[in-house]
Amino acid sequence: MRISARNQIKGTVVDITKGATTAHVRVDIGNGQIITAAITNEAVDELGLKVQGSATVVIKASDVMIGVD
Repeated sequence: MRISARNQIKGTVVDITKGATTAHVRVDIGNGQIITAAITNEAVDELGLKVQGSATVVIKASDVMIGVD
């Protein structure tokens, strides 16, 4: 796979929680760090995502937000 996004992080799927239309996929990228992505249930099925399977997290965003109390 060749894509233009530079932020590509390899990891292992540790959890997939499907909702009505959207799934939350948690990927362990090492050192106890988890990245969670919200994708469609259809995408989970089409990609064949499984817990303990390999995945690459691709981050392509124009904004990053941080909030505090």
